[in-house]
Amino acid sequence: MPIAMEHPPKELSAQEARSAALGYVTDAFAEAALCTAMCELVAAHGEDGAAEVAARLADRAAAGEFSVARRQ
Repeated sequence: MPIAMEHPPKELSAQEARSAALGYVTDAFAEAALCTAMCELVAAHGEDGAAEVAARLADRAAAGEFSVARRQ
């Protein structure tokens, strides 16, 4: 059974649709790159070594180590 919506979904402009599509493609490439990087880490250092690197990534990301924004 379809869910009733109060308001119909907003129709996207051509520019908004292109921007959304680019975002989806960018996300897909980023995920593929991460998967490839992890496969390379496993190949080079084994599962345990790759797991150790992965375990530290969350803290490093939270600390801003991978941020593309300029830091003062």
